[in-house]
Amino acid sequence: MSDEIAENGTANGDVPEIELIIKASTIDGRRKGACLFCQEYFMDLYLLAELKTISLKVTTVDMQKPPPDFRTNFEATHPPILIDNGLAILENEKIERHIMKSVPGGHNLFVQDKEVASLIENLYSKLKLVLVRKDEQKSASLRAHLSRIDGLLERRGTRFLTGDTMCCFDCELMPRLQHIRVAGKYFVDFEIPTSFRALWRYMYHMYQLDAFTQSCPADQDIINHYKLQQALKMKKHEELETPTFTTSIPIDVNDLNNSEQ
Repeated sequence: MSDEIAENGTANGDVPEIELIIKASTIDGRRKGACLFCQEYFMDLYLLAELKTISLKVTTVDMQKPPPDFRTNFEATHPPILIDNGLAILENEKIERHIMKSVPGGHNLFVQDKEVASLIENLYSKLKLVLVRKDEQKSASLRAHLSRIDGLLERRGTRFLTGDTMCCFDCELMPRLQHIRVAGKYFVDFEIPTSFRALWRYMYHMYQLDAFTQSCPADQDIINHYKLQQALKMKKHEELETPTFTTSIPIDVNDLNNSEQ
């Protein structure tokens, strides 16, 4: 296991330390892997650490060669795993519930918004269909779904999904948008249309936040995540590549800023 990125908050008697165990890169076994749930909970907890309600420790585990102490403690369980005061929470739904009910400040991240919840619920399955079927019909379905999210953001005019502060829905959506952007482009040349200006404005704001950039896997890890699912082998030169992170915006950022004023 290798420790990672636990800068926010300091371990002291006043603030509880939360440890989040996440999947490591399938390329080098050390850096952050491309697990959507791992990144989602990393972002949730990072926001709380920024508010100094907790101290956050993040640990990566290479699931291709898990260390003996990991196997002893967790057997065949895959990350994410949250550890709070010696208590290990192993299932995604239970981790989410624990952050909401038991982690200091966590309840503030979990807002009620049925429209947003239903809108982002099936987005990831649309990406999976695009990558498996690789036909224009599936790509059109994914574009239509993104268009609905763009419409909601345009209609609400807020910085994030439910307002001008981030919530759990943003921590769920943005990692999925990044997978759509990176894997969609690599495998089927899918691109989020530049006409979705509200969506790009949203992504621009997310790219400015440490909660996203500190938790985001490299492009190569996102791509390899889907290569492994499709039983495709990574080429040697790809293993040696310097990690890259796609965070550019294909429309004028100044224009985006002006449109908000």
